[in-house]
Amino acid sequence: MERVTKMASEKPVVIFSRSTCCMCHTIKTLFCDFGVNPTVYELDEIPRGREIEQALTMLGCSPTVPAVFIGGQLVGGANEVMSLHLKRSLIPMLKSVGALWV
Repeated sequence: MERVTKMASEKPVVIFSRSTCCMCHTIKTLFCDFGVNPTVYELDEIPRGREIEQALTMLGCSPTVPAVFIGGQLVGGANEVMSLHLKRSLIPMLKSVGALWV
C-alpha cells in the first residue's frame, strides 16, 4: 500500500489503469481532452501490477481500475471522476494541484 501512495504522490494526476478497460480509456481521454498530462500506470503491463491492484483494493477502490489520484489523494474511479466533472468541481481541483493552468 505504501508503494501505491508513493507512486500516487509523485505527480499531480496519477491513474492506475488496465490497457483493455474501456472505462479506463474514457477517463484517460477526459483528462487529456482537458489538457492534463496524467501519469498512467497500466497494471496489466508493468511488473508487480497485481500487487498494486491488491493494494488499490485495500485502499477501497472497487472496481480497482480506473483509480484516479489528484494531488496524491484518492479521488476514486470513473463514477467519482464523472460526478466531480458534472458538479464542475474537477477542473478547479486540477488547477489547485498544478495539473491545469487555463
